Amino acid sequence: MGETIAFIGLGIMGKPMAGHLLKAGHEIIAFDVVPSAVAEVVAMGARSAASSSEAAAQANVVISMVPDSPHVEAVYLGDGGVLQGARPGTLLLDMSTISPVMSIKVAKAAT
Repeated sequence: MGETIAFIGLGIMGKPMAGHLLKAGHEIIAFDVVPSAVAEVVAMGARSAASSSEAAAQANVVISMVPDSPHVEAVYLGDGGVLQGARPGTLLLDMSTISPVMSIKVAKAAT
């Protein structure tokens, strides 16, 4: 089996990406603020998490795909965020279209 990946953000781009990763043999721990999006990915073979933090705690890779900088900030730095659950050495990959300033902020906090 491949990596265990927390996939956060299962919208128009995230859902198909998570599906491709499942088909490639990776384990997906899915989280989104829209429960029906999580249910669709679970139906493909993923497991669900109740928060970004819970998803990150179960994975060695975290991929996020959310709409904008404030969403990335909430996903990583907010209450129940990735950094509250991720273990040292977890690979964090944000694929959102955001401000470089936010990417730097999250990277510094993750360090």
